[in-house]
Amino acid sequence: MYTVKQLASSAGVTPRTLRFYDEIGLLSPAQVGENGYRYYDEEAALRLQQILLYRRMELPLEDIKQIMGRRDFDILAALEVHRLELLKKIGQLETIKRTVDETIQHMKGKSLMTINELFSGFSEEQQAEYEKEAMQTYDPEIVKASNAKWKAMSKQEQQRILEESKQVYLDMIAVMPKGPASAEAQACVEHWRKNMDHFWTPKPEQLAYFGDLYNNDPRFKANFEKMQPGLAEFMREAIREYVIQQK
Repeated sequence: MYTVKQLASSAGVTPRTLRFYDEIGLLSPAQVGENGYRYYDEEAALRLQQILLYRRMELPLEDIKQIMGRRDFDILAALEVHRLELLKKIGQLETIKRTVDETIQHMKGKSLMTINELFSGFSEEQQAEYEKEAMQTYDPEIVKASNAKWKAMSKQEQQRILEESKQVYLDMIAVMPKGPASAEAQACVEHWRKNMDHFWTPKPEQLAYFGDLYNNDPRFKANFEKMQPGLAEFMREAIREYVIQQK
């Protein structure tokens, strides 16, 4: 058996978090002593691990409660799914890391990279997957509509859009010396926003969210920094200025 303090310390959470999970019916202790102290067994510890894994996937607590509250919920099966997702992310990060290493060598003049190699690990398909996660924050129906819109396009149209997206970032890099509030940078943001229309049309506050996401999400930031150091922050500031001007 583990006390609240012992389990919290091992899991890297606070005792208050465990008490809150108990209050909302997400994680109950195995037993409560006469003195009111909570005690957790291995089953509870495994359940806490699942909760934390789902939290890493940025699922709301209410959704986690619904998933884990199903009668057919199987911790072992859930772990297998988590493992597959982790392997997928590891592969993505390895690709990005390799591209960053190659870009460093390229910028030092020790090797040459083609434009396709420069964007390796930053395919618009992968970027679209990341952005769908952000769209989910606002409305799952947006994701469904975006998927349907993309699948309805021809391969030629899809390729044209991907190339257009790459050009947006290359243009943004070119105007960085002029500052995020410059007319040139704002024109790039407008081009970026119009490119989104191929998938969905975000509101101004959603655009600002993406600007913050590009800096706060390690996956986004790694991709932008790989193309040009400081690009993620520049995009955020340029987008913020754009949103202000739209109000």
